[in-house]
Amino acid sequence: MILDQEGTTTIIFQEDISLKKFIENLENAYSKVKNDNIIVNLFSFSKLTASDVLEFLQISNDHRGTRKSFVLVTNKVSFDEVPEEICVVPTIQEAKDVIEMEEIERDLDL
Repeated sequence: MILDQEGTTTIIFQEDISLKKFIENLENAYSKVKNDNIIVNLFSFSKLTASDVLEFLQISNDHRGTRKSFVLVTNKVSFDEVPEEICVVPTIQEAKDVIEMEEIERDLDL
């Protein structure tokens, strides 16, 4: 697992590993990034379905509960295919934009 920190945001990605193992590694490393906004880059997974993305729902909900952003990045699954509770965008830049908007909303107590 590779952690790339940019200010208060950490981008997480992994190459050549199963999704299940990736999620397990993320849960094990979570204490290192729990205070940051998190972008999970899923581009290394050639096949990804909406049900695969839902595997991140619990950690996403827990992280968002601490008033931090959690964004998944993939172009294999559309945000329309997953519940509103989980944030999916097609590019890293869009993930950064979502985090910026969510931070503004948190600052304004919206």
